Amino acid sequence: MVNRPTERGALDMAPTDSVNLTADAAFGLLANLYRRQILMTLLDHNPEDQTSISEDLTTNDTEHEAMRVQLNHVHLPKLEELGVIDWNRDAHVVTRGPTFEELRPLLELINQHRDELPDG
Repeated sequence: MVNRPTERGALDMAPTDSVNLTADAAFGLLANLYRRQILMTLLDHNPEDQTSISEDLTTNDTEHEAMRVQLNHVHLPKLEELGVIDWNRDAHVVTRGPTFEELRPLLELINQHRDELPDG
């Protein structure tokens, strides 16, 4: 069975059930600051403790708790759904998923030109 891209064009499922990111899906993931920072962290540190990710993205305890909720209910599930990360909820560990390598060129480009890009 072949699933065509969703209405947002995020996934294209092949008969082997492998996930291929579309350009729209890749840029959509990178458009969110928090997901972009998660992916940049995984570029350098694989695996990464889920707690460290939320601590890196926040400046105080109140923000940390709110970020933890967003990570658990929004950002990590979305990245996992697209195969960009593997998320072990029990161990609270996030690792690169099977489609992470499809994003690597974009992440490396962002990293190499970080000083030339707008903040955020």
